[in-house]
Amino acid sequence: MEQLPLAFLYTALAACLFTSAFFSGAETAMMAVNRYKVASKARQGHRAAVRTQKLLSQTDKLLSVILIGNTVINTASATLSALIADRLFSGNDFALGIATLLVAIAILIFSEATPKVLAATYAEPLAYAASSPLLILLRVLYPAVWLVNLFVSALIKALRLKKNNDNQQTLSPEELRLLVLESGRHMEKKHHTMLLNLFELASITVDDVMTPRHQMESIDLDAPTDEIRKQIFTCHHTRLPVYSCNPDNIIGILHIRKVLSLKEDEVDQTSLREMMRPPYFIPSSTPLFTQLQNFQENKRRIAVVVDEYGEMQGLVTLEDILEQVVGEFTTNAPTQGAKVLRQPDGSILLDGASSLRELNRKLRLSFPVDGPKTLNGLILEHFQDIPDAGTCLVLAGQRIEIVQTQDRSIRVVRLYASNI
Repeated sequence: MEQLPLAFLYTALAACLFTSAFFSGAETAMMAVNRYKVASKARQGHRAAVRTQKLLSQTDKLLSVILIGNTVINTASATLSALIADRLFSGNDFALGIATLLVAIAILIFSEATPKVLAATYAEPLAYAASSPLLILLRVLYPAVWLVNLFVSALIKALRLKKNNDNQQTLSPEELRLLVLESGRHMEKKHHTMLLNLFELASITVDDVMTPRHQMESIDLDAPTDEIRKQIFTCHHTRLPVYSCNPDNIIGILHIRKVLSLKEDEVDQTSLREMMRPPYFIPSSTPLFTQLQNFQENKRRIAVVVDEYGEMQGLVTLEDILEQVVGEFTTNAPTQGAKVLRQPDGSILLDGASSLRELNRKLRLSFPVDGPKTLNGLILEHFQDIPDAGTCLVLAGQRIEIVQTQDRSIRVVRLYASNI
């Protein structure tokens, strides 16, 4: 070593520091890179992404080759610094200590901190750039890598720990939802909203979106034939529930299009019984995502919702569930009227039967949805009584006035929402 010129030693030390920086940056970049982006580009045939994915699929070997290379290079750096100090200050132990300290600082700044910060900031391009040399080193140093992993595996077994290679790939539903939330600026607003709504289907039940029993349009099979014909030919729905004697006694679901294929004088109670389909009953606590699957499996589009005692609560359709994902795409019957009427003074008139979830979505409010399902129910729960018209209150930060009450319920509410 004494025959080597100082210039060579300086060059070798600089090369060691640069190589150590490569290993440090490559380690950080490989661990910080978005694996889903890498997988997407690999499917598209991106060569660097394919190499990176191959390395990430064997993380233990990847880390071993990086650590072996970094350890050898850092050891060489310390040795070179000692040789340079000995050449410049022969026999001076203090100078040797200073040289070791300076090399440690250089490694910390130039070979560790700086490349790791850069790699964390530009993880994807640096991971792609490092993938090729790392694969070559993995083949060259494979015996050493195998030996290191052998001892590591033995130590992990001795500690009774389990290796989990899938912990970086598996995401919980809540983590996936957070991922979609953070990715909102990278996709169209409509697509982003639909994806978020999909995650909500598992937490929303059918009683949150159903048409309540008192708002259902149904056919009384015991009514006069002329009245039944008039109702069928003027209805605004393609399917109607049919009951006998009692509106809660649903005996079938009638497809109106089938009836319209008959002549008017052929429409009677007997023909309707032959054409209607048996009703499909579901519990009110069924999650929307589960019910969507049930509709698909049972080839149904409409279901009667019942409570735990078998009492009818309302009606839910396939369209009701789909609207929770894509938004409203059907039109209400003219007889139902509008549920949201904006007034010249900036206030909004609301139907007391309006769904709290629907109001939150349409008007960007924050009414609680873990209790009552309608605005009427929320106000009644607040007062524990039926308030008089003209009563005002504040709910979820919103000023509300009771405009009209009828039949033991609140029919019309005025919302003073200046932020809407």
